[in-house]
Amino acid sequence: MSAAPRIGIAGFFLEANRFAPVTTGAMFSKSFDGAGEVLMAQLRAQPPRLLPDTPGFVAGMDAAGPWTPVALRAAAAYPGGPVEQAWFEDFVADLSARLLAAMPLHGVFISSHGAALTTEEDDPDGVLFERVRQIVGPGVPVVAVFDLHTNVSPRMTQALSGFVAYRTNPHVDLYARGQEAATMMQAMLRDGAGEVALCKLPFLPASTDQLIAPGTPYQALLEQAQQQVGGDILNVSLCGGFPLSDCAKCGFSVVVTARRGAGAAADRLARALGAAVWTRRHDFLTALTPMPDAVALALANGLASDGPRLILADVADNPGGGGGGNTTALLQALLQAGARQVLLGVFCDPPLAAEAHAQGVGARFEARFNRGSDSLCSAQPLQAEARVLALSSGQFVGRQGLVKGSAQNMGPSALLELDGRIQVAVISERQQLLDPAQLDVLGVDLGRVRTLVVKSRGHFRAAFEGFAPAERIVEVDGPGLTTPNLRQLPLARISRPIFPLEAHTQWAP
Repeated sequence: MSAAPRIGIAGFFLEANRFAPVTTGAMFSKSFDGAGEVLMAQLRAQPPRLLPDTPGFVAGMDAAGPWTPVALRAAAAYPGGPVEQAWFEDFVADLSARLLAAMPLHGVFISSHGAALTTEEDDPDGVLFERVRQIVGPGVPVVAVFDLHTNVSPRMTQALSGFVAYRTNPHVDLYARGQEAATMMQAMLRDGAGEVALCKLPFLPASTDQLIAPGTPYQALLEQAQQQVGGDILNVSLCGGFPLSDCAKCGFSVVVTARRGAGAAADRLARALGAAVWTRRHDFLTALTPMPDAVALALANGLASDGPRLILADVADNPGGGGGGNTTALLQALLQAGARQVLLGVFCDPPLAAEAHAQGVGARFEARFNRGSDSLCSAQPLQAEARVLALSSGQFVGRQGLVKGSAQNMGPSALLELDGRIQVAVISERQQLLDPAQLDVLGVDLGRVRTLVVKSRGHFRAAFEGFAPAERIVEVDGPGLTTPNLRQLPLARISRPIFPLEAHTQWAP
């Protein structure tokens, strides 16, 4: 190994919902798209704009001794629809050119989500990894960190030397997984590029079935998997996948990384753990709460002066899975029922946020939600008497959970009070509620909130731990692009049969 190995740093991060509007290059630029010196400046920035896995990798490499990071290009967009094919082709061409110019390299690190789509390609992650491998050759370690919801293909794993997926859901271990990738890279720089084995199951757990917490089957299986790490086995990743991508890659994946020469052992372990997951597939299935029942809980909760508080998760409208963050069905139902001491966050409506800023703090006006005809998911309009409680630029630094320590932006934001009973945090840049800092910048006093309504699938659980007991966190069955009721969606490209869509599905490793 070189005394100061040169490691290329790259990233391509998109969770693509087949049913959401197309993700554009401009959306990547808005979140983060940097190359060369721009990317280099972010590797050790405080706070960085990058997700924590890359800073974690850099910190892990720094701790191991001298090395030279070679910033190539990294781009990330908020979850949405398939990315424009032309943008992706330009991205791959640019990254390839930068990689060729940087050679020779001793290794490459890639920050990836792993569930991307383009308007023409169902495995852009595989395309990218394959291209990197073609350039660096077979002996150079290529290590990537993935979201737990990655949709894994053989094309992806065959191009990689090391595969590291998050082990938490809500995701709070990105920095630690980046550090793990650095440890893996150091081992491969010493011992040679590793080998990656994949076991794919015909099992499609919905997003709400993939919670990792004490007592869940996912956590038990992860603990079982981690007991196998050691010796020739460098990492075991259990990836539930992202069904809303609706592609042949969807489905539960067990991925094992082993030292060079131990590929057969990795394959045996992947199949054994795949069998363990399959045995417990029925244990993953959960049920949503009908909207009328959820509203009744909120109504009763607002009338109580004490006792445990309540969280209603509008999981079908999760921007973190490609949703618009702007469906009004649950908000309308709460208003009609007369619910009180409710806070809904965060609702994406740029025109409404702009009007609140124009009106000013303390102003009263008729708030018109979803007035634009191009509202994502064709969200229904709603009108209500509103008072502006607070305004903000929307800039915040994450302090808990997925974006902890990174600089984020909601755009012009406003806290509105509707009909004197329900507060709504309105933002301009589509995102889920995943950090209390999003409410801090609007001066929200959570101590006065009895029911918190979140536009999120699960990351709110890490952000608002302690607000309500686990049994008072209710996942609501409503409309939206991210519904966990997979039978409601026109899934056309997922390999069939697959459990639980076909309960009779048979499989053996």
